[in-house]
Amino acid sequence: MFTGIITDLGEILSVEHRGDLRTRIGTGYDATGIDIGASIACDGVCLTVVAKGSEPRGWFDVDISAETVSKTAIGRNNWAPGKRLNLERALKVGDELGGHIVSGHVDGVAEVVAVREAGDSTRITFRAPEELARFVAPKGSVALNGTSLTVNEVEGRDFGVNLIPHTKQVTTWGLVAEGDAVNLEIDTLARYLARLQEWG
Repeated sequence: MFTGIITDLGEILSVEHRGDLRTRIGTGYDATGIDIGASIACDGVCLTVVAKGSEPRGWFDVDISAETVSKTAIGRNNWAPGKRLNLERALKVGDELGGHIVSGHVDGVAEVVAVREAGDSTRITFRAPEELARFVAPKGSVALNGTSLTVNEVEGRDFGVNLIPHTKQVTTWGLVAEGDAVNLEIDTLARYLARLQEWG
């Protein structure tokens, strides 16, 4: 489990196709403190550490299945050396829950349809997949590329969020552009409420 509070900006160092997609990610995390088998959310996708090292800088390797590539923005974005990624390590008992409960299991891919400045902040409009739009509610939470964000408004499949300067500085959101594909995880509570209504 995760919180959607990004704790490091990673960088893809290498990508190797070997059945699955083996990706090496540079990190500011202390690699000696990362266990093999640990879960790290990479742009919101929960991935398992299969190797790690500290030279020439901290890094860890993950294997990404074809299924994950096809169901996430990895399949639409170019995961190539130099690409920056939002990283978050798994939640530990006793950690502060600053965002909302995030599983790291991406529900679908949203598209950035508008980016505009509003004072010091940035307003971004996303278009959700048809089957997920009903789970997005004003003032509710969503995880976008692993970042816990509050929904401002909803109109059909489109919904907007507001990014403050701090968020843009400590995540990849400072690089956002129209047309970008984004990993979308809906709020777990919204999913279960919808399921209960189906049974009601």
